[in-house]
Amino acid sequence: MQRSMKERSMMKKLILLPALAISLLAASAISPNVASAQEIQITGPLAGAPAVIGMRQYRQGRFLIEPSFSFTLQDEFVRTLYAGAHLGFYFTDWIGIGAWGGYGVAGISTGLNSGIEDLGVSTQRNELSLPNRSGFGDQVARLTWAAALQLEFIPLRGKLAMFQKLFVDTDFYFFLGVGFFGVEERADASLPSTNGTNPCGMGADGSINCDATQSMRQSRVAIAPTFGAGITMMFNGFVGLNLNWRGSVFAWNTSGFDVAGDGGITRLDGRIDAEDRRVRLNHMFQVGIMIYLPTAPSISGQDE
Repeated sequence: MQRSMKERSMMKKLILLPALAISLLAASAISPNVASAQEIQITGPLAGAPAVIGMRQYRQGRFLIEPSFSFTLQDEFVRTLYAGAHLGFYFTDWIGIGAWGGYGVAGISTGLNSGIEDLGVSTQRNELSLPNRSGFGDQVARLTWAAALQLEFIPLRGKLAMFQKLFVDTDFYFFLGVGFFGVEERADASLPSTNGTNPCGMGADGSINCDATQSMRQSRVAIAPTFGAGITMMFNGFVGLNLNWRGSVFAWNTSGFDVAGDGGITRLDGRIDAEDRRVRLNHMFQVGIMIYLPTAPSISGQDE
């Protein structure tokens, strides 16, 4: 029995040795071909060629003129609609500089604004914040215009299929810059008992009337970081569609309320001023028609 097991072990070794030898011979025969293929890849006709040849470079060396329409998002009281334009120049197909600007052509009141006008309650504690509920729409803040200077980066490029039949060249981009925003807010005001600007009136019976301060307005420019991302879709060599989201961070008093306190949230300071502004992330969505000049894009691999 022991001899039989030894014989089987010996037979297995005799079978494995030829198989190992065949494998080594096959590897030695294949490796020169692999080395030869690598050598052809390095020194062949494609050596030094760009990764993509014949691709339209829609942005490289071109100017952009883009009429646009924008509207703000997630506003508490008034949404602003902008008519504007975006101008840009692109050094390469993936980086450029741009300037955007818009003028507020309309403001749309939100449901919250209308609800306060219909149901708001004025009390002795908020007589400065809400003197008259029907005049609340006059005291809320609005954005009147906006502008931005920005760097634009285009890291992704591809095609978008529509209904599995129409394919359009599409890219994803993001931008970062500085924004300038025209803000119209309720003017500084104060109760008669405080040392502030535009004090409310006081009657002979000691009653306070702040109605006149409700419609007083003041304008300023808020300078803030602005950033965002979007996609473009090209219809032909020089006309396309742009969709993007823009965010901007700055402080403003959207409601026109007295919300700053001297000793806690329940003790207001009796004044409406810069202390009542709160930092907010402001959102905007934009739709634009892109026009590139010159009208003919460069083609990769042909200009080198």
